[in-house]
Amino acid sequence: MVFDFFRPIDSDLINFFQDLPAQTLGRKTIFHTQTDFPKIELAKIAIIGVLENRGLDNGQEIDITLIRKQFYSLYAGNWSAQIVDLGDIVPGNEAEDTYYVLKNAVAYLIKNNVIPIVLGGSQDLTYAMYRAYDQLEQMVNVVSVDAKFDFENEKASKADAYLTKMIVEEPNNLFNYSNIGYQTYFNSQEEIDLIEKLYFEAYRLGEVCSNSTIAEPIFRDADLVSVDLLSIKSSDSGNFSKFVPNGFNGKEICVLSRYAGISDKTTSFGIFNYFNSENEAVLIAQIIWYFIEGYHYRSNEYPFGTKENYIKYIVTLEEELVFYKSNKTERWWIEIPYVAGQNNKLKKATLFPCTHEDYLSACNGEFPERWWKAQRKNIL
Repeated sequence: MVFDFFRPIDSDLINFFQDLPAQTLGRKTIFHTQTDFPKIELAKIAIIGVLENRGLDNGQEIDITLIRKQFYSLYAGNWSAQIVDLGDIVPGNEAEDTYYVLKNAVAYLIKNNVIPIVLGGSQDLTYAMYRAYDQLEQMVNVVSVDAKFDFENEKASKADAYLTKMIVEEPNNLFNYSNIGYQTYFNSQEEIDLIEKLYFEAYRLGEVCSNSTIAEPIFRDADLVSVDLLSIKSSDSGNFSKFVPNGFNGKEICVLSRYAGISDKTTSFGIFNYFNSENEAVLIAQIIWYFIEGYHYRSNEYPFGTKENYIKYIVTLEEELVFYKSNKTERWWIEIPYVAGQNNKLKKATLFPCTHEDYLSACNGEFPERWWKAQRKNIL
């Protein structure tokens, strides 16, 4: 069993949780202890620590005890989903050994309708989480909140090169990659051009900070969400080991985390590049809290069980565009049709999250850019 490789929570930490007020998360969570392992079938959300940090150059050993203390000291919202903490995956002899354990653990949890929240270490662990979907036999949409695209180059560490592996290594299950919050001066023009050539999506930091709602449809279509803590400015994250002058503030990153949680499609969530500071741990605890808060407000609109609660709009341009608007949440989708005779990655017509502005653009004779890119990716 893959969970045999998990290290239980230290008994001193368990005692700390037991002394917390009864309404806090530490008193409502089931922990992996020296004597007991949580029953996965009772859980909806699983916290996993991964102490692997070798993907960073000179990566220091990490300890997520501070994160646990901060998170479990918070008070739960009006939540019903059972949270379990499975303990830590300790580094294997090689980084690939850690990847193997994480990959199989994430796959097992997703198959059992449990959402893993992975707390890392270096961001190359995102690749192991992505490989978990091989066992689910589906195309995968990855959203990364990151200042960089993480393409491989001669100076990149593993943590800054995992996207290249996702694109080139078989089996190639990556349907879409979206970056939220990239900073242009950290990415070469060739990398920016490659994102466009592959019909991927990227949104600059300034775009998202000025209007965070543009990110909601992106998260609504995400299977895997990966957050690089270096996308948050140091004045808000508390990380001064690697100074970040520009990035998301604390409120903005929590808004994005809630978008990820509220997405009916998101099945795994990771937070990476933690530098062991207590200040960072405070913010990470709140990022996790907002993800779980979002989870409890899921509307179960995707995939559609029935179209009775949606208004269908048809816009005829050079071809017919079909939009759906939810009566429940007023969110919008556009249909990506199945193209007969083509090598479709998506094997059937699919509904793609969009905005009301996309519909208005279509009414004005413009094809929505996200729809156009999804069409091209589907038949590549």
